[in-house]
Amino acid sequence: MHMRSIKFTTFFLALNFFSLFCNTSAPKDYPIRPVSFTKVKITDNFWKPRLETNRTVTIPYAFKMNEETGRLDNLRKAAGLMDGPYIGRRFNDTDVYKAMEAAAYSLAIYPDAALEESLDAMISIIAGAQEEDGYIYAARTVDPENPAPGAGNKRWVHLQGSHELYNAGHLYEAAAAHFQATGKRTFLDIALKNANLLTEVFGPEKKHDTSGHQEIEIGLPKLYRITRKEAYLDLAKFFLNQRGQLHESEPYPEDSVFNIYNGRRYRQDHIPVLEQTEAVGHAVRASYMYAGMADVAALTGDSQYIHAIDRIWDNVVEKKLYLTGGIGARHTSEAFGDGYELPNREAYTETCAAVGNVLWNHRMFLLHGEGKYIDILERTLYNGLLSGVSLSGDRFFYQNPLESTGGYERSPWFEVSCCPANIARFLPSLPGYIYAQKQGHIYINLFMTNSAEIILDNTPVNIHQKTSYPWEGHIQITVSPEQPTEFTLCLRIPGWSQSRPVPGDLYQYSFLEIEPIKLKINDQAFQHDIKQGYACIDRIWHPEDKVELTLPMPVRQVVPHERIEENLGKSAWERGPLVYCAEAADNGKVLDLAIDIQAAWTHQFQPNLLGGLTVLTGSARRGDIPMAIIMIPYYAWAHRGAGEMAVWLRQSQ
Repeated sequence: MHMRSIKFTTFFLALNFFSLFCNTSAPKDYPIRPVSFTKVKITDNFWKPRLETNRTVTIPYAFKMNEETGRLDNLRKAAGLMDGPYIGRRFNDTDVYKAMEAAAYSLAIYPDAALEESLDAMISIIAGAQEEDGYIYAARTVDPENPAPGAGNKRWVHLQGSHELYNAGHLYEAAAAHFQATGKRTFLDIALKNANLLTEVFGPEKKHDTSGHQEIEIGLPKLYRITRKEAYLDLAKFFLNQRGQLHESEPYPEDSVFNIYNGRRYRQDHIPVLEQTEAVGHAVRASYMYAGMADVAALTGDSQYIHAIDRIWDNVVEKKLYLTGGIGARHTSEAFGDGYELPNREAYTETCAAVGNVLWNHRMFLLHGEGKYIDILERTLYNGLLSGVSLSGDRFFYQNPLESTGGYERSPWFEVSCCPANIARFLPSLPGYIYAQKQGHIYINLFMTNSAEIILDNTPVNIHQKTSYPWEGHIQITVSPEQPTEFTLCLRIPGWSQSRPVPGDLYQYSFLEIEPIKLKINDQAFQHDIKQGYACIDRIWHPEDKVELTLPMPVRQVVPHERIEENLGKSAWERGPLVYCAEAADNGKVLDLAIDIQAAWTHQFQPNLLGGLTVLTGSARRGDIPMAIIMIPYYAWAHRGAGEMAVWLRQSQ
């Protein structure tokens, strides 16, 4: 094994580095820990090609575009390596940091000397761009007298819009990933120098302010986990608690472009975080904040944060969640709307918000251990998140609407290009979402063919899954402890398999009898109860024990809550965890179709269509003319031309 891989795997690591690092005092943290993505090898026919495309296409493509669009040149200019003005948005440094984070995750699994050398060169540039006291923000450093629009004329004066702290948060995440992957401190030391500066500037007896775009609240806890420096955790909590308070930032002029959307509700700054009960404002900012609140709650033991995000989670799931798992209804402000305000064609449902929704829901599971959070994570993962990147890996959606009149296609890049880099850094971490553990318990949360190495209470346990999920619901699991060991294996039983698409009543399945869920152990039927979304099997496990889980996968009609006005009289269709849509490439125009809900549906796997997928075929009418309708998984739309598409379709009368 490559020496760096050996060094890396000594850490219990997942995307958010929840696990503890060589600390025998067992400080506070999440009661449930994810199994590191480096301990899980995906060999799945659905996911492995996507992860390989991300490694070989998306990450190099992000590097290429950061060069072509001048994002890396901005840092070179800040380092004095080249001349010229700063180019682009004030937060463009983050696209570089996120691409580097993605590359670090890739290095952790696939050692690559050339990629590591590229990262080393980029780190050298960033080190040169950092000012002597630790400040790093190319948008100002390149030309302090003429900083990029929105940056403010001096440090920290326009934090509600400057993104100085947002940039720093992504720097910290990338540096933490690089340190864990390589053991090198070069990038980490840059991040720590900047974080130390922040602890000197901000705090109860210092400057009172907070970021206009949450991210620092996620980055600081990652540095805390590595260093155990309490000041970093205290500062993350301070920034959260500054929301809803009087800040020291100079306000933008009333007629400033930065005030069009940047009201305090827009950035979740309207009331203190502990008093918030409703998801409002920019959906990415919100989901990042809720993830940061979960981290602070877990690391400090402050249950007030848990109570707050519990309330907000209920609000989202009961009133503001798209069927695809997307969040953010308002196109004009990338924001949550009012309760049940869920337009289809105008839906923003940003790809970054889908990533944020996954990060938040994973943390909610680690806090509470309930399957409903993984239900939302899975729904988002297979639908609203995966749709954000093309099968080729080099075309992207910024927003993911549930209906299109045509003309909407994935793009090669964006002026604000947060989404491609977010996809690139998320996908390598996917194996870390499959399993979790706490004392005497192993959780299986997601189903895909893989092999995992888990150390449970000092006992090695190997687990192997074999499945054709999400196309079929049969999952074979081999459990092999090093020696006979008693523990509880908790299998998530998805809500969709229990006639419940989401927690609450925002969406429901129409009445349909389905086969029961079946569970076997060593070929013997096992009578199971489902508690908190899991079938828990407590027994002495022996090497090569076999578990078989069969989840029925009929085609299901989804009906919306009556208060979602746009979808009244309409239905959507699912099979397993996948939401389906009708697309012009299969049906011609689709917005004038009406589904015959009484007709039977058929499903067929087509290996040569869009990377291999299961197609649904049913009956519909166009006016008085009956016709067959073909539906494909929502994630796969917009690969065959820019035609009409719809998730929600009228029911025939």
